[in-house]
Amino acid sequence: MSRGRVIAVVPAYNEEGAIAGVVDAIRSFDPTMDVVVIDDGSRDATSSVAASRGAAVVTLPYNLGIGGAVQTGFKYALEQGYELAVRLDGDGQHDPRELSKLLAPVERDEADIATGSRFVSGSGDYRPPFARRIGITWFAKLVSLLIRQQVTDTTSGFQALNRKGIALFAGDYPSDYPEVEATVLVFKHRLRLVEVPVQMREREHGESSITFVRSVYYMLKVTLALCVAMVRKYTVPEEEATRP
Repeated sequence: MSRGRVIAVVPAYNEEGAIAGVVDAIRSFDPTMDVVVIDDGSRDATSSVAASRGAAVVTLPYNLGIGGAVQTGFKYALEQGYELAVRLDGDGQHDPRELSKLLAPVERDEADIATGSRFVSGSGDYRPPFARRIGITWFAKLVSLLIRQQVTDTTSGFQALNRKGIALFAGDYPSDYPEVEATVLVFKHRLRLVEVPVQMREREHGESSITFVRSVYYMLKVTLALCVAMVRKYTVPEEEATRP
């Protein structure tokens, strides 16, 4: 499979301290890769800083949350005709130098979506806070059971996608805490998903919005959403429906 046009989708909310480094690191990895930053209603200078580093910027009029921002990025990629997309968070925790690991199985047509896992190799040094670690473990086991495929990092937002994956997430992407539900969405649409081992860096700027209380809320809410997702009827993305 030829690479074709590739875009990096970077959702960001109040990341003026990190976004320049993220855009620069993506360009350092591949100067030909386009970058779009989805400014999710930031109250700081995220948009202007991203634009100053040469990224395209889509500024949302108010904060939609990570799900709405990510879906906006994939809609942009679909409408602009990109064949491949990668997703990195705007806080700098995803290392663009590892994008080659994610792109490789997609470019070889072995997967429609490749997700970077901090745990798949069993040797990573990333240690999330206790409450988050419980949630990660719970959802990895639950989703693995539901989709009958072992997954280890259902909360990862580090991904590479082909045109099928872009079309799927542009047309239907969960809101609020979306990554876990999105894994089930991929399974329901019978797209091929693989995990590849990656390292995750510590956040250098800003603070995570995930507190202990939010973690508990997250686990309860998403567990219920997963049960609904398994019986929900999904519409087929327009591109997939019209494909001969």
